[in-house]
Amino acid sequence: MARRLVFVRNRYLDSVLLMHAARRIVALPGISDAAVLMGTEANRRVLAGMGYDAELLGEARPEDIVFGVEGDEAAVEGALADAERWLSFDAGGGPSGLPARTLEEAAARRPEASVALISVPGEHAAREARRALSLGLNVFLFSSNVSVEDELGLKREAASRGLIVMGPDCGSAIISGVGLGFANSVRRGPVGVVASSGTGLQELCCLVHRGGSGISHAIGTGGRDLSDSVGGLSTLSALEALERDTSTGVVTILGKPSGSRTQAMLLERLGRCPKPVVVCLLGATAEALASVAGPNVRATGLRFARTIDAAAELCLTAAGLTSSPGTGRSGAEHERLVELAVGHMAPSQRYLRGIFAGGTFCYQAQALARDAGLAVWSNAPLEGMRKLPDALSSREHSLVDMGAEELVQGRAHPMIDATLRRRRLEAELEDPGVAVLLLDFVLGAVSSPDPAGDLAQAIGRGRERAARQGRDVLVVASICGTELDAQGLGSQRAVLEGAGVLVLPTAAEAARLAIGASVALGRRGQ
Repeated sequence: MARRLVFVRNRYLDSVLLMHAARRIVALPGISDAAVLMGTEANRRVLAGMGYDAELLGEARPEDIVFGVEGDEAAVEGALADAERWLSFDAGGGPSGLPARTLEEAAARRPEASVALISVPGEHAAREARRALSLGLNVFLFSSNVSVEDELGLKREAASRGLIVMGPDCGSAIISGVGLGFANSVRRGPVGVVASSGTGLQELCCLVHRGGSGISHAIGTGGRDLSDSVGGLSTLSALEALERDTSTGVVTILGKPSGSRTQAMLLERLGRCPKPVVVCLLGATAEALASVAGPNVRATGLRFARTIDAAAELCLTAAGLTSSPGTGRSGAEHERLVELAVGHMAPSQRYLRGIFAGGTFCYQAQALARDAGLAVWSNAPLEGMRKLPDALSSREHSLVDMGAEELVQGRAHPMIDATLRRRRLEAELEDPGVAVLLLDFVLGAVSSPDPAGDLAQAIGRGRERAARQGRDVLVVASICGTELDAQGLGSQRAVLEGAGVLVLPTAAEAARLAIGASVALGRRGQ
């Protein structure tokens, strides 16, 4: 196995394009892993931790692009023979045929534009966002590692200008039918969404679409927006925009539990919304939210949901539809599936392992496990759950967010490149204690062109090896996507089912079944 470094001097590309370059290299025969990133001190440490030559890395400068490629020696040599070819993309140039070099130049070329998408290293992101705001542009801030102080300052400035900052670390949005970041293809319709959760926003939009309705706008706010340190500034701006928007008939607020002061303020504000409102703060019960809201707000008829699929059903009902985004499987059928799976498992098999690309789905699964009385370990633990000492090593029941910051430094997000998740999945299938494997697959723009295919062979081979050892591992999955996505919802489901995966229509339903099987196994051992 060979491992090599190559530098491209004095060249900059944003993180999304670097992720795509790495993914294209990993797809080559004989390549096992690749990282393409700027030569910052933090990124050099990441590459050194991956086993690359630390002394050679010291020669990289922050303005250089660093390629780290691992695989068969001939394949690595071929991949890096002309490293610059991996940096060739359609630059989307303006009338001159050359790409704009500054925000000011881009805005001059596209005076009709209303949003600037910013994806630069976090230490530079706030500066670029301020420039965009000064040009009268709303900001979709894909960059992470932006300080709370910068976030607060940006959002206050945006509010003073009648603009909005979506982010930082905003993964997805749909504005007037145009997707930004990790967005799915959905029809237009009356449901407006404000979400501090990226994959949660995607799931809700897809379920509303699959239920027969559509999305007017889906506005991401960034994961910290509902914290007391930020105070929901972008959420409030988005809410006001949806209230004014004549194409929006139903408003949905989606996120993780917020700061106590912000939550009380938000619920009071939502109680004055003239349109039907659905509220889903994952991990918080409807009863708890109603209690915070108080009697005056409860009287307005806010609709509270516990899970994303429940929120989608409430949206569909408020939009005048009776269809459901789910399968209609009964609780009895779920129990039958669980009993059938548990009956074929070896006595050693006890544990649930969730290996998620979407952090929201990991969080939602933990909330459902807590409801079922199942204690789990996680690298991104919900209140009451246990923190994994090592994000790369599971313990007992574990639910892991493979897109967490510590696992994506220097490499593409697992929704783009499944290499690290595939390795983790293979290890879990080799563990004689593992009984249930819970997975999510996210379709849409920017995501891998074949998320199911990235893991299907590993799942099939792992289940076959387990069977030869007398074990039957139940693999449960959900797919976040629609038939309009380039990957194709139906074809992705067929690939997974061909590998022996039980595919459920929503992330919550998949989690409930996997957790139910784990609880049943626990009872068996008593």
